[in-house]
Amino acid sequence: MLIQLLQLICCSMDAQLSLPKVIGNNMVLQRNQPVPVWGIAKADNEVTVEFSGQVKKAKAGSEGNWKLLLDPMPASSTPGKMVISSAGDTITLENILVGEVWLCSGQSNMEYTMRKNSKVTMPEGVTGWPVSELETAHNKDIRIFLADRKKMKPDSLHQGWDAAENDALRSFSAVGYFFAKKLYSELHVPIGVIASSIPGSRIEPWMPREAFTALPFFNDQSDSTHKIDGEPGKFYQTMIAPLAPFAISGFLWYQGESNCFLNERIQYAYKMEALINQWRSIWGNNNLPFYYVQIAPFAYSKATGKVIYTAESLPEFWEVQTLALKVPNTAMVATTDLNYDLDNLHPHFKWEIGKRLALCALAGAYGRKDIVPMGPLYEKMKMAGNKIVVDFIYKGAGLVNNDGKPLSGFTIAGADGKFVPAKALVNQNMVEVFADGITHPVAVRFGWNEADHPNLYNKEGLPAFPFRTDNPMAKQFKTGK
Repeated sequence: MLIQLLQLICCSMDAQLSLPKVIGNNMVLQRNQPVPVWGIAKADNEVTVEFSGQVKKAKAGSEGNWKLLLDPMPASSTPGKMVISSAGDTITLENILVGEVWLCSGQSNMEYTMRKNSKVTMPEGVTGWPVSELETAHNKDIRIFLADRKKMKPDSLHQGWDAAENDALRSFSAVGYFFAKKLYSELHVPIGVIASSIPGSRIEPWMPREAFTALPFFNDQSDSTHKIDGEPGKFYQTMIAPLAPFAISGFLWYQGESNCFLNERIQYAYKMEALINQWRSIWGNNNLPFYYVQIAPFAYSKATGKVIYTAESLPEFWEVQTLALKVPNTAMVATTDLNYDLDNLHPHFKWEIGKRLALCALAGAYGRKDIVPMGPLYEKMKMAGNKIVVDFIYKGAGLVNNDGKPLSGFTIAGADGKFVPAKALVNQNMVEVFADGITHPVAVRFGWNEADHPNLYNKEGLPAFPFRTDNPMAKQFKTGK
């Protein structure tokens, strides 16, 4: 009798129509592309989805899984209703908008909440700090979904999406919200942001082991650099896979501190490539934009433990983050100007990071030719007598020293390889670097110290990325290798 009762309960559960957590009331659906809707129903039964004049049908498989695609739709701020029905079960979802959807993920600096943002003390001389944003944020066209690894299973409430205001916003990613706010101000369509972050997480748990082994780099076990550790898949299974294939425009990523503490170098660039490839794969789009954040300035040289850090450890990690730009359809946000306290691993200015990520999206995903997505990025150098002339991409309207003072953060070396402080001038929209006593320079470095706050920017107000012309890893990293 007990076995029969359990069988009846299981059959009843199998018959129940259910949806993944990310599909629910108040959600934003991605405009201008097919929109997957999926879930569980009684095996072999037909499922019908009705939304915005469309009626789509699918048949559940032998295990009850079903999926269908809604046709591409234009943006709409008019709340819509979605009705999903099968075998007498009906789910009705309310207040659905159509617009742009992005997924943001990473560790604590991406998780950093709007609640924390509202409690910070504005540094002296800084203006425009949006500490009161929680009091003024009431845009019903910005919707947020906060992934919780303990609450990602389907339920009967279909809750999770909220308007970006009040208590829901207090617990949401500040970077994700300010990204959405800037995007909305430019696009004027509903914006949905899904936040899925874990403080202190390394990059490895955000993808399964097969994401690594798909790259030849990780199949070479000749040394520890190529080994796979860090619990691959731990967060991927609970925080990323349940979200796919919810239609999105792209990914935002702010992570790396935990891997920097391991003193990682070239392997992190390959881990970034593995992550990007994996996420694009499960969303079925190998071109989805992936925009990420340079980790925050921090005094890693003060850290103690098994790993020995120097003032150059952080610039060397920034260098491998920059290498990941070789992966197509990526962009990176600079943060060298966004930390007043190098003892603080979680600096404020999340509003500025969100804004800069939005510039990446506007220029890249949305094709805005009037927007420069990034700060000046080192491209090439040439010798010119006792000078080295450095050229950049993403110069925008031109290179400038943003504070009116002589350019800072440059060092130069002669044949002996010893770097000394250098003078630098903007000339013909390039930078000439030189130093007394160096008659035959061979290499230049810029911002090559964790404590540097260089003042080279483009006229759009975006700082230049640290670099060294003698980068030993520049030719080592090859995508797909």
